[in-house]
Amino acid sequence: MAFLKRYNGTTNVRLLRLERITWILIYGGLLSMVLGHFAAQEGAAGNGAIFGIGLLAALAGVGLIVLRSRMREEDL
Repeated sequence: MAFLKRYNGTTNVRLLRLERITWILIYGGLLSMVLGHFAAQEGAAGNGAIFGIGLLAALAGVGLIVLRSRMREEDL
């Protein structure tokens, strides 16, 4: 079962930092989008800003995944 193997990751500190920032942006952005959505249902002010910031953070995380997929450890 190859899909259950443990991912050892990278030993490069820069790539490790990039991977961590990527997932923080994605999960934080999705959480902000959900909070903005529920704030809109309650009629709270500033819900569009919360949703928009979350959307931008999630898109930035996806962009970092694309960037990381094109990088190689030998290049750094």
